[in-house]
Amino acid sequence: MSYTDKQITCSDCGTAFTFTAAEQEQFASRGYTNEPKRCATCRAARKQNSPGGNRSSSYGSSAPRQMFPAKCATCGKDTQVPFEPRGDRPVYCSDCYRKTNPAKRY
Repeated sequence: MSYTDKQITCSDCGTAFTFTAAEQEQFASRGYTNEPKRCATCRAARKQNSPGGNRSSSYGSSAPRQMFPAKCATCGKDTQVPFEPRGDRPVYCSDCYRKTNPAKRY
């Protein structure tokens, strides 16, 4: 399909912005069916002011993850884990964890 640049009016600030052919092609390749409603400036402001702020971190929270000190059950190396070790189950450093639990292939 051939795309051409489109002028769209931002639903927040009312300014006109261009939805380029390249952006339309990218939207289509990602399976998006709706055109953007906001200009880049308003999208960035909305993303910055939304609850949780930074969407790139897990669960929409921008707070740093709490880490707990632990000793690897396999190699004995001191490490940090994102959960509080209970003592009744082994804890592994990231290298040993990858060896004991290889990534699942789907």
